Amino acid sequence: MIIKPAMKDLLPSGPGAAPPASGHKDASTSFVDELQSKLGEVNNLQNQADTAMEHSAAGGSGGIPETMIKLEEANMGLLLVAKVRDKAVQAYQQVMQMQF
Repeated sequence: MIIKPAMKDLLPSGPGAAPPASGHKDASTSFVDELQSKLGEVNNLQNQADTAMEHSAAGGSGGIPETMIKLEEANMGLLLVAKVRDKAVQAYQQVMQMQF
């Protein structure tokens, strides 16, 4: 099942791109490194949205539609991070319920 990303900035390949040939991108890239990278990208989206709001409120260039697009991108990134967090907590709880 291929999941098409809603935000091209969060995935380097962009929406609609074919998945990599192998199951692993690179053996040297760990899950933690990828997660930190994506969290940094979401943080950048939040910062860009804040800057766009400040410019829009000050009457600068950019306008309401561009500001709303930036805000929605930041919101979608935050929702994605929340979903990943929820899945990680759920996986942790399942592991803790296992009996060895």
